[in-house]
Amino acid sequence: MFLSVTEELVRRRAEHNNCEIFSLEEISLHQHEIEKLEYLDKWCRDLKILYLQNNLIPKIENVGKLKKLEYLNVALNNIERIENLEGCEELKKLDLTANFIGELSSIEALKYNIHLKELFLVGNPCTEFEGYRQFVVATLHQLKCLDSKEIERSERIQALQNYPEVKEKIREQEQAYLLKRAREKEEAQRRMQERKDKKQKQMESKLGFDSSDSLQNKENYQAEGDREQETWRTVEDDEENRRFWEEPTPYTPESRLETHRYIEEKRRAKDNIRLHFSLKDDEENNQIILDLAVYRHLDTSLLDVDVQPTYIRVLVKGKPFQLVLPEEVKPDSSSAKRSQTTGHLVVSMPKAKEIILAKQKVSTSIKDSDCNTLQKNARRSVQVEKLEVDPSKYSFPDVTKIIQKKEQIGQGPIRLQPEKITETKKSYVDFENNEDVPPLI
Repeated sequence: MFLSVTEELVRRRAEHNNCEIFSLEEISLHQHEIEKLEYLDKWCRDLKILYLQNNLIPKIENVGKLKKLEYLNVALNNIERIENLEGCEELKKLDLTANFIGELSSIEALKYNIHLKELFLVGNPCTEFEGYRQFVVATLHQLKCLDSKEIERSERIQALQNYPEVKEKIREQEQAYLLKRAREKEEAQRRMQERKDKKQKQMESKLGFDSSDSLQNKENYQAEGDREQETWRTVEDDEENRRFWEEPTPYTPESRLETHRYIEEKRRAKDNIRLHFSLKDDEENNQIILDLAVYRHLDTSLLDVDVQPTYIRVLVKGKPFQLVLPEEVKPDSSSAKRSQTTGHLVVSMPKAKEIILAKQKVSTSIKDSDCNTLQKNARRSVQVEKLEVDPSKYSFPDVTKIIQKKEQIGQGPIRLQPEKITETKKSYVDFENNEDVPPLI
């Protein structure tokens, strides 16, 4: 699987042009691990500057329709020959620094780029050829600067005079280099096959570990704890990592690609955290319990638990662990805690359905002990009656006295009438006739 140029990537890198790619004139796609160059000649016809350095591009292709392209930078890639640039009519600067160009004669394809003024080939195998600079200067008459060094008129004249001899030497060195590259490719294929076979044996050994003959050993091994298992894997990975980086390998496009893929594989393996877990249905308490075997010494702040009615998601160091639940649960009533002995994360999730089998067991026990429960209930009811009836334990205010103090105001028509009648009878007995007082009508 290789990474190529995608429309999403191009639009993301075209922010300075409001993410419009049809009118894009400059774009930088460096350090994106691109392994195939395509689509740019269809999407961005108006490109003038294209940065593609520090990728894994093995071949210059799909740029021939960029008629307005003036500067192309493909430094630090896996390019082995110069090709497919004849259609770039306005090309003025080409940077091929630190590639693997060994076919120096392929620069003859640049004769048709009449506006080419600067060329960079530093760090390529062809620069070690005897007569390299003379051959390039004599072949590309339009060139003004080679490897950041200006081409003098006298230098071009001398290169043209010795061109036939220099060309013959370049051809011989080129053939020797191509034979060397063929051997390197065979060696790279052999080394890749050895690594593939080694991985296959490791997978088979792991499968043999799970066979029926070694089930007991597996159980004993798991009983030692996840901490020891993690340590064992770390030691094994460190040993493999040490062997990979200490093994001497030639600097070739294959070794560069192999190194990149090894780093990518290790990164993905590090991102994929494998954790053992168990999901139990606790019928007695009507809940579901998740036991997630997180690392014992992992800081709890690196854990994030999200319980939903139908699933649970746990983030362990930012990596998700998600599980669909067999029944609907109550997220608000769920709880999570760490085990003090193993460090595991235990999440208790009550079920949404209120069907509890434990209550039925309690009801049967009540039938067997009806007498005891009736006596207990009777005692409780007696105690409650005493608390409500006994006035000696509580002091209440005398309501009758409060009413007598306010007898003239009256608290209602029922009590007010008899009191007035008694008062009138007393007034007739104690009546005194005073002539000075006018009669009441």
